[in-house]
Order: sequence, then structure tokens, then C-alpha cells
Amino acid sequence: EKGYETGEHAPGLKLGGCSAYKAAHHIIKTHAKVWHSYNNTWRREQRGMVGISLTSGWGEPVDPHSQTDRDAAERYIQFHLGWFANPIYRGDYPEVMKNYIGRKSAQQGLGTSRLPTFSVQEKTYIKGTSDFLGIGHFTTRYVLQKNFPFLQVSSYHTDHDLAELVDPNWPAPGPKWLYSVPWGFRRLLNFIKTQYGNPLIYVTENGVSETVQCPQLCDEWRIQYLKGYINEILKALNDGVNVKGYTAWSLLDKFEWNKGFSERFGLYHIDFKNKNKPRYPKASVDYYKKIISANGFPNPREVMS
Repeated sequence: EKGYETGEHAPGLKLGGCSAYKAAHHIIKTHAKVWHSYNNTWRREQRGMVGISLTSGWGEPVDPHSQTDRDAAERYIQFHLGWFANPIYRGDYPEVMKNYIGRKSAQQGLGTSRLPTFSVQEKTYIKGTSDFLGIGHFTTRYVLQKNFPFLQVSSYHTDHDLAELVDPNWPAPGPKWLYSVPWGFRRLLNFIKTQYGNPLIYVTENGVSETVQCPQLCDEWRIQYLKGYINEILKALNDGVNVKGYTAWSLLDKFEWNKGFSERFGLYHIDFKNKNKPRYPKASVDYYKKIISANGFPNPREVMS
């Protein structure tokens, strides 16, 4: 969407309404081909696994008692995670995507939906092509119904008829899009469990960047973020979600898409102005080391001994 619709990311194209869907369609079919290639050629000998890593926020209805808000929150997840996960785990795009994009395409006078379709053979070929699901997750939004007026210029953002809100009380230590809402992670993981048959999950990305660099490298907000989110994964494990591993994002400050080196997600601070790029541990390094060595939240006495 950012590469083919808004043009924020490479390849920087602004082709509203259909190109993001076409790109995703190719990605899903290509992923399936790679999975089958490994499955048929190397799996017996190597006994490895092939999966896909998808990044998604969680959408919570503004009013949980409102059916329209609940439906909007469902669309939020289906238009983000379900767009890719549903074909891989259930054989086709989510019904709500097909319905909404199909209806809006018809309103534009288009003969076919802007969302491509899979053939019967392709659905069968794609379904089940993941030995695990990688999940990148950073934040949550409140979601409510918002009807966009009929527009001749179509957009992924207007296709799902919803608006996103944030709670002003949510901590926002990093960029304007990243609010710390740990409870949303548990709900997302439970959604995956219910929706896709409790697949094996590896958390491939979870972390927070800072907008203002602390000269003493005292990233207390990152410690609180990691503590909150890892604790919600622990709750999800107790719910029966099949989470096998966790990866904090990220080890080092690095190049972040169109933000360059200005968004720092690293546990280690990098001095980019120095030609040798020296690394300095932030306070979160010590905290995360203790979590790793204890494989969870350590008993305070164990840490001190």
C-alpha cells in the first residue's frame, strides 16, 4: 500500500485503488510457489520450515456494544492481516474485502472488482502454505464506522469505510503512529488462534522507537513497552495461543524505510556521524538480557544473586 498507492516507500508509485491489491496478489502466489518448491524438493532432507511474516496492528471497536463499530474493527483486521493470512490459511481473500471492494468497484462503473480473484486451482495451491506464522506487531487503534462519499478516485484507505482513533492517555514515546497499547497484542494473538486454527506463531517484530534521543541512553519507555507487550504474550500463551518465539525489534538503530536513520528502534545506540559507527548499549539492553537469561520475567532475587 505504501509502495504502490501512497508512494511513501519504494518503488514510490501512486497508483490508487488497484495496484496495491495486484502487488499483494503476486506476493501471495509467489509465497505459495516458494513453499511448494521447498516442500517438494528439500523438506525431506533438511526438515526445515517455511512461513510468512505479516505485520498488523489491532483494531478495537470504539463502542464494543455497537454492532457497526464491531464490524468496522473486524474490517480493520481483515484489511490488514486477513488480506494475506486468509488466502494462506483459508484459501481466499476475506469475504468482507471481496464484498466492500467489489461493491465500490461496481459503483465506479468497473466491470470487475479492483481486488483480483484466485482461480479454484490457485486457492487449493495457496491454502496451507505456511508451517508457521510470523507476526510483527507494534500498536493498536480504536476503530469506528465511517462512510466515505462516492469517489471516482478509489483508495485502499476509503475501501474499508472506517476511521481510526487513539486514546490521548496511551503512551506515545516514539513516532506519531506508535502508541503503547499492550493489551491489543493479546487480542490480536487470540484472533489468530480462533481465525486460523491456532497456527504456530513466531513474533518476528515488536518494539518501539524514540523521537527524542536521551543523551544518557536511558530508554525507560522502551523497558516499559517491552515489559507490557511481553507480559501480554505470556497471557496469550496461558490462553492457549501457540506462540513459540519472540524477537524484539531491534538489536541496533538502523535504516528505517522513508525515515532513514531518524527513527531509532535499537537496543543499541549507533553513532551514525562517526565513520566507525560505534555502538552503545541503552538501558533496555540490561533489562532484555535479564529476560533472555531467565526465559521470561526473572525473580528479583535471582537477578541480584
